[in-house]
Amino acid sequence: MILRRANDRGYADHGWLRSRHTFSFADYFDPEHMGFRKLRVINEDRVQGGAGFGAHPHRNMEIISYVLSGAMAHKDSMGNGAVMRPGDVQRMSAGTGVLHSEFNHSSSEELHFLQVWIEPQQRGIAPSYEQKTFPAQERQGQWRLVVSQEGRDGAVSVNQDVNLYAGLFDAGEQVKTPALRHAWLHMVRGEAEVNGQQLSTGDAAAFQPGEPIEVIGIEASEILLFDLA
Repeated sequence: MILRRANDRGYADHGWLRSRHTFSFADYFDPEHMGFRKLRVINEDRVQGGAGFGAHPHRNMEIISYVLSGAMAHKDSMGNGAVMRPGDVQRMSAGTGVLHSEFNHSSSEELHFLQVWIEPQQRGIAPSYEQKTFPAQERQGQWRLVVSQEGRDGAVSVNQDVNLYAGLFDAGEQVKTPALRHAWLHMVRGEAEVNGQQLSTGDAAAFQPGEPIEVIGIEASEILLFDLA
């Protein structure tokens, strides 16, 4: 298990936006942290009320959004418009090209969300969009598959051989994970013991294929686990 501590991440403060970068992004460049397998970006963004990302283009990238608090208003050139709240998972396949915007739906409350980029398996596909809600009870004390290549078990589908699990763990709750391929664990918030190491909000850990992963909640925590080819 290789740890990536929260305070070692890149940081950008744009006034209306404060962002932490797990991997190299924009003005933050670290040749030792360019991504993990096909996982290219994990940005933890905090957006002030009434602010957001104006319409901008993307191409050939799988973009996943995961709201932690507040509400996010999404619009894109495919005609989609939706408001995301905690428990929602959104996937946008940029494919041949798409324009999209994300704004804080509130004029006063902060929006806190994760944006994840995954390199696509197939380039040049038609752009597409999908959003689903995963209630807390489906994630409590266990891993809930929220993204997969074929959208199995009700997950959001993605154009890459990756499985993304989300879990909520109270103090003392424990889960042992079956052998995965290459795995990346991201502590969304809270504290948990992972393979004997204490991880806190923003920390992450990388695992080699077949390496067991045991999580024990120290305090109420939310965790994402990526299984990558």
